[in-house]
Amino acid sequence: MKGILKIYHPDETLKYFIVNSYCKAIFSNNETHLEVEVGTSDDLDHVEDDSLQYNFPQIALAITDFPLKNKKLEGQTVTVPDDGEDYTVVNLFDDEEAEIYENQLCFTKNEEGILQVVWSGKIQDFYTGSEELIPFKLKCHFKEEIIDIEE
Repeated sequence: MKGILKIYHPDETLKYFIVNSYCKAIFSNNETHLEVEVGTSDDLDHVEDDSLQYNFPQIALAITDFPLKNKKLEGQTVTVPDDGEDYTVVNLFDDEEAEIYENQLCFTKNEEGILQVVWSGKIQDFYTGSEELIPFKLKCHFKEEIIDIEE
């Protein structure tokens, strides 16, 4: 597990386990852009039988092509404005759609020297369809996975 995503719905706090993460500062056309993607597992073993999470067992959040002032991410707090630019992506692995707002990403290094992020924001209530935005927060690391290939 690479981290945890919590969505603080008024009816219950939903907890998703992050299994994949990707983060990179990309230099293009004399500008640095942020790419971050976080995906959760569809494991429901930890979820109550009547949970809202059963309808949406898996979520992926992403920030794409967001301009950065500094290419070094460690120590930066990045706020993604809700100004009409389309820097955010939510994948519910379903026909439903959702948007995220008020995104703030704080990059640090953990005790092992691995880059990590604490990402907070608000997401549309795709669980019940209410007009209220639901706060979320996630923490994950970007440690490279070593793939063991047996011959």
